[in-house]
Amino acid sequence: MTSPAIVERCIFCKIATGADPSATIMFQNERICIFKDIRPAADHHLLAVPKHHVASVRALTTADRPLLEEMRAELENVMRDQCQIDPVTMAVFGFHVPPFVTVKHLHMHGIAPTGNMGFISKMIFKPNTMWFNTDAAVIDKLPPGPAAEDGASK
Repeated sequence: MTSPAIVERCIFCKIATGADPSATIMFQNERICIFKDIRPAADHHLLAVPKHHVASVRALTTADRPLLEEMRAELENVMRDQCQIDPVTMAVFGFHVPPFVTVKHLHMHGIAPTGNMGFISKMIFKPNTMWFNTDAAVIDKLPPGPAAEDGASK
């Protein structure tokens, strides 16, 4: 369970717990929440976050692989079912890598169609750069260890 102090400071914790009514939540279950990005890089720009606080991809280990796979699968489902987008051919999925993060709560971007992204957005979300990694690249680089705990600060 994420501590109340973290929820109080973290906007994504607030969204995931329903404490921010301004967010447009597209999907949620016991583990994750998917909502619309407030600064979309394309027509459909969604964020998937774990409901427990994880600071960034640097806090993850191989034990977190199922969480990352669920985040990707549910982003694909929302894109396909609610946005009528083919996530396989039209979308990019990934994470910004510290220090290139704006919110210190793990969040996977799902952006589509990539053809509608502007020049700056294409640079900000360019796959497998030092600032943005696809979910597959993040999974490939996971170190061994226990699952990320609430408040992990890496």
